[in-house]
Order: sequence, then structure tokens, then C-alpha cells
Amino acid sequence: MKKNVPQCFHWANPDSPYPASAAHAKSYRLLLLPLLLLLLSFSAMAQGSVTISGTVTDDSGTALPGVTVLVKGTSTAVPTGANGNFNINVPDGNGTLVFSFIGFQPQEIPVNNRTTINVTLTTDAKALDEVVVVGYGTASRKDVTGAVSSISAENLNQGAITNPLQQIAGRAAGVNVSQTGSEPGSGPSVRIRGITSLIGGNDPLVVVDGIQGNMDLLNQVPPSEIESVDILKDASATAIYGSRGAPGVIIVTTKRNKAGKTTIEYNATASMDYLANKLDVLSAEEWWRQAQLNGVPASANHGSDTDWLNILSRTGTTQNHTLSFGGGSENFNYRASLSAILQNGIVINSNNQKYIGRIQATQYALDDRLTITMNLNSGVNNTVGSPGSVYRASFTSNLITNAYLMRPNDPIFNTDGSTYYTDPNVFEYFNPYAIAQEVVNEGRNNNLFGSLRTDLEIFTGLTAGWFGSWRKTDNNWGYYLPAASTVASAINNRGIANINNSRQDERLMNISLTYKREIGDHSLNALALYEWQNQTYQGNYTQARGFINDLATYNALQLGDLSRVQPGDISSYKNDRTLVSFLGRVNYSFLDRYLLTLSLRRDGASVFGANHKWGNFPSASMAWRIDQEPFMAGQRLFDELKLRGGYGITGNQQGLYPQNSLSLVGAAGVTYFGGNEITNFNITQNVNQDLRWETRKQTNVGVDFALLDNRLTGSVDAFTATTDNLLFNYTVPQPPFPFGTIMANVGSIRNRGLEFALGYKLINSDHTTLTLAGNLSLLDNKVLNLSGSINGVPLNTNYVPWGPNSYLIEGRPIGTFFILQHAGKNEANAEIVEDRDENGTIDQGNRSPDRAFEGSALPTHTYAFTPSFRHKNLDISMVWRGSGGNKIYNGLRQSLSMLENIGRSNVLESAIPLGVYTSQYGSDLWLENGSFLRFENLTVGYNFRPVNLKYIDALRLSLTGNNILLFTKYSGIDPELNVSGGNGFGGDYGIYPRTRSIALGLNVVFK
Repeated sequence: MKKNVPQCFHWANPDSPYPASAAHAKSYRLLLLPLLLLLLSFSAMAQGSVTISGTVTDDSGTALPGVTVLVKGTSTAVPTGANGNFNINVPDGNGTLVFSFIGFQPQEIPVNNRTTINVTLTTDAKALDEVVVVGYGTASRKDVTGAVSSISAENLNQGAITNPLQQIAGRAAGVNVSQTGSEPGSGPSVRIRGITSLIGGNDPLVVVDGIQGNMDLLNQVPPSEIESVDILKDASATAIYGSRGAPGVIIVTTKRNKAGKTTIEYNATASMDYLANKLDVLSAEEWWRQAQLNGVPASANHGSDTDWLNILSRTGTTQNHTLSFGGGSENFNYRASLSAILQNGIVINSNNQKYIGRIQATQYALDDRLTITMNLNSGVNNTVGSPGSVYRASFTSNLITNAYLMRPNDPIFNTDGSTYYTDPNVFEYFNPYAIAQEVVNEGRNNNLFGSLRTDLEIFTGLTAGWFGSWRKTDNNWGYYLPAASTVASAINNRGIANINNSRQDERLMNISLTYKREIGDHSLNALALYEWQNQTYQGNYTQARGFINDLATYNALQLGDLSRVQPGDISSYKNDRTLVSFLGRVNYSFLDRYLLTLSLRRDGASVFGANHKWGNFPSASMAWRIDQEPFMAGQRLFDELKLRGGYGITGNQQGLYPQNSLSLVGAAGVTYFGGNEITNFNITQNVNQDLRWETRKQTNVGVDFALLDNRLTGSVDAFTATTDNLLFNYTVPQPPFPFGTIMANVGSIRNRGLEFALGYKLINSDHTTLTLAGNLSLLDNKVLNLSGSINGVPLNTNYVPWGPNSYLIEGRPIGTFFILQHAGKNEANAEIVEDRDENGTIDQGNRSPDRAFEGSALPTHTYAFTPSFRHKNLDISMVWRGSGGNKIYNGLRQSLSMLENIGRSNVLESAIPLGVYTSQYGSDLWLENGSFLRFENLTVGYNFRPVNLKYIDALRLSLTGNNILLFTKYSGIDPELNVSGGNGFGGDYGIYPRTRSIALGLNVVFK
């Protein structure tokens, strides 16, 4: 049976059972010819075209999303997906694929007609260092013309870190980070290139992801969430921030999620904290033996053997937990984290609990021409503080210091055990254990800040930006001193309670235009910006006394005796300050080796006098990339050689209150007239309409270099910085001034210094590296002038007391010790000092000719040694750091060395051979060398690469020791004291003890 097939679909074949006509055969050929040609073309394409698939990972095996896979010589390219996978069609099976990703070395892989290609990209350490945050933007490291130190996440110090400043200690030349004691919740102080101001503020500006703030802002940054820290040191770099950048700028960039990659990471550290050092005081037996020799009656011996330091201290603990997670696509990514930092101090009843939540998200739109970035951070900080200022008749300090002063024969409790022991025969005797147990001293800080940034590329090269941030802090502190504390004032007043509340509201907004253009050998990057900042401060303080019981502590002040309210028990305030700024900056490059940066910022601040609210702050810096010159092409010594030079002026308004330029009137007691109470009012502040910007002028010359195939790298900087129009509260005559002091601009300070940073890769192989690195800073500080005039009235404020036997003296460093010189003891074992002018009397005045210059409280040099070692998955890092050239007045040793006090307090073991019974002088007997070398940090870590675990991608364990060893001649608890430069620094009257810790760390990256 024949099939019914249309003939038009049959070949004209003579063997076919279905014969076709010749016409039909011709029509078949005409129809099939184009089809045949099409099939032949597809066949030809199929023979050359190849579809390639594969996965891209880093050298640790982690998938890399967002890697660009390009067919070389074409515009065909695809990005890798969230798991590092890609699929791409290659027209020619003999083509080449190019794999490129920021921070990794690019690779070219020939296809060779393969269909699967898996690639491992190697980290490009040099590329990772390329981008440096320089303020209102970034720059390539090679294009930086100012003095900038950059610290990446892998180089930050590890261990039980509670504040980001601890992570950078010893890591940057010219940046002195010092930790005074280890009280929970306290942070280190930092000084960049010395002391720049007297009261105008020496704290650097902190910028976290564009949000500007003071040092407290760092408390809201989880240490494990930091990607990098950039420190702007010279004026050509800091002038971009105008008035806020005078003492330097610390820029913190937090971690962000990579496009298309999902991450979950957990970081934890737990440490045991121990008392690092203690003073050697007399035991109970030794004390009683010495007390008898000094005529102390038997009634002073209460028969106990109490180790007061032991009962007031304990083993402390620190925990740091952070869970971070993120994800997104090519057009959107986010990262969020939750952190808890929990500290139990080594002094009983002192602890701190900090909780931080943060989220960062970035959205790309309009073909990536629009970028929107949002940051939100919220934190709660709960503190139980050890009383830091406990009063004795002759001494005021913290509990641990008072533990040294306590007689070891005194009991803790009375014989019946019901109440704390006190000695009625000792004036204002108190029991430090009672204070530790009974005093309520606690605070709560709520911190919320957020920011929104948008950048729109209007056309190629021109970008408009808007940035806004808002920061709100709320501090509540409550204090209750009950009669049970044994403190005399609390007993006399039947308890004292107070509440101190403070709030800060800080808003910032800026609008910018950025233009980038390259024309031949010329490159231009210009920025124009307008910025507005406003800070509002508000607070209140209330105190009450006379409580029937201690049940409510400070939470019900109305339960106190309201009839006993005194002046100063109730106060409140509210004020604000505004800063308006206009900024222009130009970065220019010629032939990629001649670099120029120019900036001008004009700031107007509301805190200054009516005549001088505005200030102009210009800067200019240049750099010459010598290694790019043609005459350097044949040499093999230098891989990088760059010469830098810059000059800039920055302004300072820190330390000023919003109304310091105005005449203020305040209450001045009460008088009775006509049977009525009348409140008196007096001038409490002089007017100064000429109060103006404190200005700092700085010159910097530096060189950056890399030699021996980048194995030896380093930099050298020399700088001179002079601060003029010093802000200070000067003493003025009355009359013509109605008040005895005035805030004014008089005097100048100079800082000169050299900075060296060096690193050498002693071993540099694929599996093993040993890097020796370190830095050294030399600093010379001098007060140039403290004299001037205000409204025609001359001021001469030389020899200003600035600490224990230290002064501000023209021609000398800040905190110069001008002190009486010890000359031995007389027959009554009373200290005697030299009568230098031989007039028969000892003059103890500020300008006394009997005084002598004996150094300064400021260190003249700081240094650090930071070696690191890696072998496969094992890594070891160290931080050794120290300082020297400064003196410390050991007031605590002085108080613990007077044998006349042995009847009512303890003394040091060293006081016995010293044999000083009494002294009416503060002499150089108590002045000591403050130099030290500290083995700060040792971290040993191991990176596991679990291949058989379903949910874990990477695992790291580490062991860290902090404050391991201390080498110093200083006899006190710790030589690292307050070096802020403010009034009172350079003296040791006791600190919260410094701890030594051992920490175990864990880092888990989940798949």
C-alpha cells in the first residue's frame, strides 16, 4: 500500500517508488540549495565554537563570585556566579580566556578545545595595597602625595581586643597608642606626631565609613569587622578635613560583602586576665616590726594578716563574639553583624558589657551609574565602674592604690562580723573593701548612628554625590555612696546619690561633585564639596543626700532629705555648635610620575568670636615617582622610589565650648536684704570677640621605596609643625577685666620629628614567609611662646604649672620638670634639698632659683618591632613596642615611702632602706626614668581547610598573649601613663592595674 506523501517533499530519485516530473525535480533543487548552504554554515560554526564552563577559586579554595571572564581580543565577557561558576561561548576553540578580579593576579588560559576549565587566582598583595582612603575618596597608593599610614586587616593586632586602637598599637610610625590601665570599657589614648595643642584638643578625628566623630566613635566598631585603617598624619593630607583634622585623622573602613557571594562568619575570643605587676609593700609581720621602731603604740596592731590587694582583685575575663553574614547579587549586596564584648575586670565589681549591631548595604542602578550605600549601627554599653577617686586625708586615688596604703594588720570586718572595720583613731579612715562592695557606680550608654550615601555618574568622568549621617548618644550615670561604705562624708550625710545624664545629637551633610579625566599623559581628579555639621549637647545633674535606707540607691532621689540641698546639687544645660565648610581639591598627574595635590577648605564655626568665625586652610603636596623615569629603566635595585613633599595649614576648635567667646553671668551666693533672700550674680566669663582659630602649619618631606624585588620596603618622613594662636585660658588682671581668666589665642608650640618604617621579607617562598618589620619615631617638642596681649593688656604666662612639678616654659618641651633637687636627710631623717642660690632658704615658687630643669614628661622617641612568620597554614606574629626620653614623677612611691605614715598606713619595702621619715618637698628623689620596652603581643594561629565538612569552608584557631613582658627601670606599677599632654600628665598617683592576658581565638567561615 502506497504512502500518501506529498511529492513536493520527495527527492527526484529514479529509484523512488514515487516518480517525479522534471519540473518538480528542478523546484526541489531550488528549495534545498539555501537550506543546504545554511546547514553547511552551521556545521562550520559548530566545528570552531566551544562552550566553556568551570569554577574560579582563590588560593585557599574559596569560590570567587564576580570574577570577569573575558575572551581575549573580543568584547565577550561574563562574571562568575555566587559559587564561582561560569559559562561562556568561545567562537574559536583555540582562543584564550582572561580571568581578572580586584586584589588577584590576572590569568590567561588557552582553551585548546576544552569544555571545562577550573582556575585558581593568586592573591596580588601589591594590588591589595593599591587603594588608600585619603578623605572624601580614595587614591591609588602610588598616587598618594601626603604622609599616610595604612594597616590592612591581616596586619592588625589580635587577641582580646575591646577597642580598635589596640589593633594598631605599634603598627604605624608617628602614631603613639598608649593604654593607661585595663579598666573595663576604657580605651587607649592616641597621639599623632606629638602634642599639638594645650586645651584645643589633641585627639585625632575619627572617620568610620564616612561618618565623622570623636574617639568614642571607635567604641561602636566591632574589631573583627574592620577591613583597613588609614592614618592621615601630615597637614597636606589632613587639611581636607579642615578644622577637625588638625591633630590627625584615623579613617576606619569596615568589611563589605562581595557581589554575588553569600557569607556567614563567626569570630570569638576568650581570655583570662591577670594582674601584671604589683608593688612590694610590707607584710603584717614586717609592718609591725617597723611600726614598733617608729614608736607606734600597741593599740594600732589589730592582730590580723590581711592581703588587701588579694581581696580587692581577681582573675578577670574578656569575651568577644561577632556573628557576621552577608549576601546579594551583582546589583545589590549587604553585610550585617552582631557583636558582644564582655569584660570582667580584675578589680572586684568592675565590668563592662558592650553589644553592637550593624548593617551595611549597597544598591547599584541605572546601569551601575547610580550607587546607594546605607550604614546603620546601634550599640548598648553597660558599665559597672570601680570607684576611681577615693579620698584620703593626704591622698586621692583608686581602690587598688588605697589597698597598698592599708595597714596589713587591720581586719576586713569587725569582730562580730556584722559591719566593716574602721579605725576611729585615724582621721577619715575608710575600708576599701567596703567601698568595693557597697558603692554603686554604674552607667549605660546608648549609641545610634547611620549614614546614607548616593553617587550618580552624570556623564563619563563627572559624578555627583550626597552624603548624610546622624549620630545620637545617650549617657546615663548613677552613683550612690552609702554610709556603709565607711567613707566619712557618706556617714556624715547619711548617704549621697547623684544622677548625671548627657545627650549628644550630631548631624552631618555634604554635597559633592567629582570630575575625573585622562587626556594623553595628563590625569585630573577634581573635587568640590559643601559640608554642614551641627552638634547639640544637652544634660542634667541632680544630687541628694540624707537617705533613711539604701534600698533605692540613686533610683529615687526624692527619698533623700530635700532640706539639705546645696548649691550645685541641681544643674542642666543645652547648647549647640555649627560648622559650615567649602572644599576644593585637585589631584593632577603627568606621565604617571609627576604628581600634584592642591586643596583649599574654608570653615566657619559658631564657637568663635564675632570677628573671626571663618578660617582658610590650604595645602599643597607633590610627589615624584623616580622609578618611572626612563633613566631608571635599566636598573634592578629599586622596584619603587617616590619622593614626596607637602605643606598645609589646619585649624583647631576642639576644647572650646559653644559660648566661650561671650560674657556670661552666673549665681554667686545669697545675701539677705529686708528680710528676704536675694541671689547675687557676678561675671563668670570675659567676652572675647577676637577668639579665633588655632592654626597648625606643617611641612613634610618623605620618601617611599621598595628594593630587591619588593622584598625590602619602607618610608622615611621628616616634618616640622608649628601651632600658632594657641587656645588657652589665660590669667588676666582685674581690672580692667571683670573676671580673672579669659579664653584667648596667645602663644605657639613646635613639633619636629623623623619617622622611619621598614619591612624586609627574609624568607619569601610559596609556602614560607618570614617578614621583619618595625618603625621608629623621633620627636622634638618646644613651647615657642606663651606671651602676648589682649585688648592692649600684656599677658606673660610663662612657667605655667602643668603637672606634678612640671610646667609650660618658653623654650622647653610641654611638661618640663622644673624641680627641687634631693640632697639627702638631716639628723631627724627629714628630706633636705639643695639651696641652689645659697641664700639660706628654700624657695618653692614656680620660678624658684632653687629649682632645676630635669627632663620632660613627653617621650622623645617611640618604636616598635613587628615580625611575622607563616609556613603553610601556620602563622606567628609579634608586637614589641616601647618609648623613651621621658620622666615620671612617682607620687605614689612618695606617699608610700614616708615612714611617718606607718602608724596609719603601709609603706613600700624600699622605704625601709631609704629611711625618709618626712618631707615637705616634691623633689627629684621621686622623679624616675619612664622608658620601657614591652612585649605587647604574640599570636600563634593555624588555618584548617576542612574538605570533608559539609557546612564549614574555613576554620582558624589562635592563641594570643598580651602584655607578656615589660622591661623598664621604673619602680611603679606601669610606666605607660597618661601622655595626652593635658594638664596633670607625667605624674603617677595610681592607676587601675594593667593586665596580662592569654586569649584563645576561633574563626569559622561557613559555606
